[in-house]
Amino acid sequence: MAVAVTTKAKRPAPSTKAKVALEPVRDAERTRQALLAAAEIEFSTKGLAGARVDVIAEQAAANKRMLYYYFGSKEELYVAVLERAYGAMREAERELNLTNLAPLEAIRTLVEFKFDYCQQHQQIIALLAGENMLGAAYLKRSKRLRDMNLSLVDVIRTVLDVGVARGEIKPGIDPLHLYISMSALSYFYFSNAATLSVAFARQLGSAAERALRRSHAVDVIMAYVKVA
Repeated sequence: MAVAVTTKAKRPAPSTKAKVALEPVRDAERTRQALLAAAEIEFSTKGLAGARVDVIAEQAAANKRMLYYYFGSKEELYVAVLERAYGAMREAERELNLTNLAPLEAIRTLVEFKFDYCQQHQQIIALLAGENMLGAAYLKRSKRLRDMNLSLVDVIRTVLDVGVARGEIKPGIDPLHLYISMSALSYFYFSNAATLSVAFARQLGSAAERALRRSHAVDVIMAYVKVA
């Protein structure tokens, strides 16, 4: 008597097509971010004119062909570095959720944030100093940066308006100039700490001096915005 032989159907192996398709995307983004990180160091230490694309490619473990593929030119890479640096700072500012705080607390939080961010990301100070020497020629190419900055000013305006309505903040404060003052109290300190330390024979880069300056920056801004 013949016995029918049945075989268990094999389940098809999981498709690797999606994985294969995703890997080049991940690798491409990883390479792009590595190039940006290496370029930020190179541009912040040597400026646009002094920076070398072969050094950037080497530090990113990539090659110049990939650099030009992703960014087109040294100048466009420089613009992308500026956008990345500004974007990271603006994202960190958004995460403060200033409009969810009481107005005076929001102002204090932003002043403290600006000081701490400058301390922790001093490469952006060098980048901005270099771009200012170029007359912001490359920042002008980026509409994205302009939109990010205007959004921040709108947040500060909202905080001020709420504070005025509550009788806690004096009216008539320009949100842009307030932000410039906040930034200046921190930016100038870190960008000039070396020369000021020599000029006044004080170690302004020390932890004690930084704490004193941070407290001073908060006191100056809070005294200005509060209703007398």
